[in-house]
Amino acid sequence: MKELFTDEFLKELFPRGRDDEFFDALYGGAEEGAFDIALAFVSFEPEKGRLILEYRLTERPGKCMACSLTYGLPQVMERHPVIDVQGTVAKIGQRLVDGWAVSGWTLGRTTPYAPKVNVIPLIIQLNRAS
Repeated sequence: MKELFTDEFLKELFPRGRDDEFFDALYGGAEEGAFDIALAFVSFEPEKGRLILEYRLTERPGKCMACSLTYGLPQVMERHPVIDVQGTVAKIGQRLVDGWAVSGWTLGRTTPYAPKVNVIPLIIQLNRAS
């Protein structure tokens, strides 16, 4: 499963510039965004039927991520059409191998990862396809 989530596929799922589109829609200007957003693979837990990716929020130079909307962000992201979590999960579902199928997904809480990086887990529940 890990081989599926290459840098190329992750960038296809969440292309560069989508974060600017998100901030433009949210604030009326991309320059208001305090962080860059990228999608990363974390783990595959076949025994739990769970695939975990994360949205990585990296503070932009000269900006303050702590002063920005980060802790309420999962609720905004899960419904925002520019972020399109549902579409991302659907694309992943189309590419799954070994008889797996998506049965649901959730976004976890924003968690500090490093001084200038926060993460929001994308937890995808999987079932064995019949």
